[in-house]
Amino acid sequence: MSVTTDLTPASPRLLPEPRAVLTLLKPITWFPPMWAYLCGAVSAGVAPSGHWLTLILGVILAGPIVCGMSQAANDWCDRHVDAINEPDRPIPSGRIPGRWGLWIAIAMSVLAAFIGLALGPWGFGATLVAIAAAWAYSAEPVRLKRSGLWGPGLVGLSYESLPWFTGAAVLAAGAPSWPVIIVALLYGIGAHGIMTLNDFKALEGDRQMGVNSLPVTLGPEKAAKLACVVMAIPQLVVFLLLYGVWDRPWHGLAIAVSLIAQLYAMQVLLRDPKAKAPWYNGVGVTLYVSGMMVTAFAVRTLEAWP
Repeated sequence: MSVTTDLTPASPRLLPEPRAVLTLLKPITWFPPMWAYLCGAVSAGVAPSGHWLTLILGVILAGPIVCGMSQAANDWCDRHVDAINEPDRPIPSGRIPGRWGLWIAIAMSVLAAFIGLALGPWGFGATLVAIAAAWAYSAEPVRLKRSGLWGPGLVGLSYESLPWFTGAAVLAAGAPSWPVIIVALLYGIGAHGIMTLNDFKALEGDRQMGVNSLPVTLGPEKAAKLACVVMAIPQLVVFLLLYGVWDRPWHGLAIAVSLIAQLYAMQVLLRDPKAKAPWYNGVGVTLYVSGMMVTAFAVRTLEAWP
């Protein structure tokens, strides 16, 4: 279904409301990439002394700048869907008038690239990848958001794996060790399930606008079951690596306890996936990201396979 008309309501405003701009950037979404960057920094095994500026700058880049930019780009490209799902959001409501949503996203993309330069070649390269991923997810003609497979996968890797890898590479001033790369990828893959649960809130609008999210194509029940499996399996692999391969049994047991608690929360989720998805995002995802930091401390001294 193709819609080309601009659904932004007529508004006497010429400039965006400052509060609406903050709403557009969605500060609540900044935490995952900021946390993943910190996990990467911890997993690098480099003492933070002498690297505080790099650490702080990287966290700000990952959260308010790059993630905020991605939210602005997504809201601009989704303004037609939001007019159905959430007409009170900044762009469809007219609190951010005209093409200001687009200009904000473009300006923040440029700002992100300049800040990335300050983090050296690894940080700059990762920033360019993140910018490209954000626009590929939301904008035509690519718009990977239309796919329930590729869209959440790209977001999961961009929110967890990429900032984790970047934090480790920037602090170590070089490529991270293989254990760091492996766990960063595993947690990014697992985040596919988290992103699928986020799609539940836009179910009706996605269905009408031809966005083939998993809740649309599979239905809420099957999509929730698949999301749970996708979240659980990478964590199980992390446990097996820590406990049985990398000789980190106590860290592995911590991951196992976290996973068991998540399995209980998943049972609650599956009773009513559409209603319980926000609850799970508060409970289950907190356990998930806590395990990320445990894993970061576990692999920080691993240089290679034992």
